[in-house]
Amino acid sequence: MSVVKVLELVGSSGDGFQEAVEQAVERACQTVDGISGVEIVNLTADVNNGRVMQYRANIKVAFEVDGRGTK
Repeated sequence: MSVVKVLELVGSSGDGFQEAVEQAVERACQTVDGISGVEIVNLTADVNNGRVMQYRANIKVAFEVDGRGTK
C-alpha cells in the first residue's frame, strides 16, 4: 500500500504560465524527492497599463511517502 503526499505551491514568472509552473516544480524538486505529478489549480496574472507583467500558477505536486520523501 502506498501513501501520496500533496504540497500546494505558487510559482511566478514574467515569461508565462508554463514557466511559472516549471519554476514551482523545479524549486520543489530541490527539497522533495520523487515528485510524480502536478495539478494546475489556478492561473492568475498581474496587469499594469494593459500589459501582463507577472504570471502566477497555483499548483499541487504529489510524491509517494516512503520515509525518504524529503531531502
